[in-house]
Amino acid sequence: MAAASQTLPPAAFSRRTLLTTAAGSLAVAVSGPRAVAADDPPPPVIDTHTHFYDPRRPQGVPFPSPKDQLLYRPVLPEEWQRLVRPLGVTGTVVVEASPWPEDNQWLLDLAAAQKNLPGMQGIVGIVGNLPVGTVECAGLLDRFAANPLFRGIRVNGSKLLAGLEAPDYRRDLARLAERGLALDVNHGPALAAAAAAAEAIPTLRIVVDHMGGSRIAGSSPAADWVEQVEAAAARPNVFMKVSALIESAYFSQAQPADGSDRPPPPTDPDRYRPWVDRVWQAFGQRRLLFGSNWPVSLRAGSYADVLEVIRPLVAERGPEAERWFFAEAAQAAYRWRRE
Repeated sequence: MAAASQTLPPAAFSRRTLLTTAAGSLAVAVSGPRAVAADDPPPPVIDTHTHFYDPRRPQGVPFPSPKDQLLYRPVLPEEWQRLVRPLGVTGTVVVEASPWPEDNQWLLDLAAAQKNLPGMQGIVGIVGNLPVGTVECAGLLDRFAANPLFRGIRVNGSKLLAGLEAPDYRRDLARLAERGLALDVNHGPALAAAAAAAEAIPTLRIVVDHMGGSRIAGSSPAADWVEQVEAAAARPNVFMKVSALIESAYFSQAQPADGSDRPPPPTDPDRYRPWVDRVWQAFGQRRLLFGSNWPVSLRAGSYADVLEVIRPLVAERGPEAERWFFAEAAQAAYRWRRE
């Protein structure tokens, strides 16, 4: 039943039987290892990092590649809703992976059709993709920011660091801040770029995606990553997504010599504790956000696995921490309009 809820193509199962234990993971992910009374359910969850796309469109999609047997298929809100409803996830911020400007509109149109979902908030915001630093950017930003669901844009860390040296690029970032929008930073030197942008434009809210590229390997975080985390966290306008944990653990494993798949990453929360503790100490509970990175996360495990890893580490910090991590910090970072 759990495998069906993922609606994965047969090719996904040929890579590894990731979801054969999803039913068991589901039960653990809903409650975590602690006992939860009937009147004390886990708090509602806002997932701040999902991707939706449809390769069946006439123009296709620039991401993912047709060679990606796991991800190259329609990934739409209906599937996500069926998957997350039993897990207590009620809303999501969708991150646009396509560099095509009109795909921002495609996501906005998709979100408009997801209103009035029983018991769910659905798509609460969209982080778009715009050509920062170009002559087109200002007009595109004016156009898309007129929609209250458009909550920011995402940029590459290397491009952000380089762009901060260019007046036109910085001017576009300032326009984001003026409109109350956020800047997601992903890949490359994301932490260093976020810290530099936060210093350059203190009124711009910045969200570092995927733990700033942390590598879940060994028994403790790398010293240079810890140093960069602390430098970014020192800027009060920087947030961090605790996302891509299981992917990091999965891809940090060596590829087997025989060419077979890497083994599934552990779902024991203690494996990830040193990294989560570090970002918690640096950012505090009000600037850390939950993100699944679904469906990319399926490369390493199920959606239930993602929650199974992080929920207990947050729950042990108390109800206030849970409320902020799974909902309030997301609203603080993206500031969508509450219904």
